[in-house]
Amino acid sequence: HETLWAGEVVACMSGVFSSADVFALPAGFRRSMRLCRRKSRLNQQSCYARCPSSCYSALAAPYEEVVRYQRHPTDRNRLIILVGPAGVGVNELRRRLITSNPREFQSAIPHTTRVQKSYEMNGREYHYVSKETFENMVYSHRMLEYGEYKGYLYGTSIDAARTVLDEGKICVIDLEPQ
Repeated sequence: HETLWAGEVVACMSGVFSSADVFALPAGFRRSMRLCRRKSRLNQQSCYARCPSSCYSALAAPYEEVVRYQRHPTDRNRLIILVGPAGVGVNELRRRLITSNPREFQSAIPHTTRVQKSYEMNGREYHYVSKETFENMVYSHRMLEYGEYKGYLYGTSIDAARTVLDEGKICVIDLEPQ
């Protein structure tokens, strides 16, 4: 397994990745990217046109054009998921986003199997459920995301996110990649 530096990808992907990015890919992919890079010097066609059997199919459509989203008034609001490892500030970013415009942004109330504390209210901080109920929600595909922390299960249900969206707000969720 070799490491592929994004600089080798840039030539094939027409500037999709910056040279500061690094990802690990199998050696066979690296060779196909080198072939693609050599071919790209010959002509300036799209990556798919240059090497349809190697880099494009190996990445399974690696790039989707990103443009500023302009919601039409008749469209439903969207779900925003902020993802990052512990300590990078996704929770703070979510909190600031909601604080900056609480009429537009709101978090979904997550579910947990931990014991409710005396000052907490069910449905305000968390939806407190049994482990059996939580696992049934997972098995019936009713959870957007879930995980375990200190022996307790935590997660966001589809219904909790839908509740926020039905209020006409943008639902913001933060999670760690694990």
